[in-house]
Amino acid sequence: MRPVHPGDAAAPAANAAPAFVATRHTRKKRRTEQAVAVLFGAMAVAILVPLVLILACLVARAWPSLSWKFLTGLPERGMRDGGIWPALVGTLYLVVFSRLVSTPIGVLAGIYLNEFARDNWFTRVVNLAVVNLAGVPSIVHGLFGVGAFVVFAGIGKSVLAAALTLGIMTLPVTIVATKEALGAVPMAFRTACWNLGASKWQTIRTIVLPNSLSGILTGVILEVCRAAGETAPVMFTGAVFYKAFSQWGFFLYSPKEQCMALSYHLHTVATQVQGVPESMMYATAVVLVGFVLVFNSFAVVLRMRMRAKKKW
Repeated sequence: MRPVHPGDAAAPAANAAPAFVATRHTRKKRRTEQAVAVLFGAMAVAILVPLVLILACLVARAWPSLSWKFLTGLPERGMRDGGIWPALVGTLYLVVFSRLVSTPIGVLAGIYLNEFARDNWFTRVVNLAVVNLAGVPSIVHGLFGVGAFVVFAGIGKSVLAAALTLGIMTLPVTIVATKEALGAVPMAFRTACWNLGASKWQTIRTIVLPNSLSGILTGVILEVCRAAGETAPVMFTGAVFYKAFSQWGFFLYSPKEQCMALSYHLHTVATQVQGVPESMMYATAVVLVGFVLVFNSFAVVLRMRMRAKKKW
């Protein structure tokens, strides 16, 4: 008998047919998946290319006026020269005050609706009202702010009235974002805490909220961008056409004063003021878009970092 060598046993194994062979149905599924992936990729490119072109066009036309002096300078010659610092500070005031009003109320309302409210007709009506309010046009919120805060509450046209109006306008989205973030936390987390003797509020405060914080903060930050870009609500309730300042600083306005805002400033220089350089209009638009992109990018990075720490 001829001795068996190791190579003799390996040869048949190497020549053997593979254990699993793709069937016609499997190959068809793979081709369909590849076609869908190409289609979605083309759709993404079709969305991104016009966006990049628009931004490039804005930056190219704004380049002659874009400078540090433009960002930090005061308006001169009736907004025909100088910078946009008061409008930038006014926008920050409106955003900060509106978030201070809207975020606590929205988060607490979302916690109540998701964790405490019973599933009955009243809760369903409230949820439907919240969803519908999120789609109300901003000009309607502006008219509501005029009636509720400027006239009825007697606040007058001011930073406070405009911030309250923006807070009411962004409140539904904050509530919905909080509810969705809380609902994404597995029920097993709550059950485990209850079995250990924790109360419902202790479970929410120590387990549910920390695990849903990324979604809540993302919704809050994205609403910052919306508040910064709105024109109609602030135009009716607190934004002013033009204010002259003699000195530079962060504390240009008090809550009872009217303020300049980037969105309304852009509308004014583009439609109401004669003799404004074209590059200055585009530079204001670029600053406003950059303001929104910075906060959007911050929201994306924050969400990625906080989700990376999750164990589920």
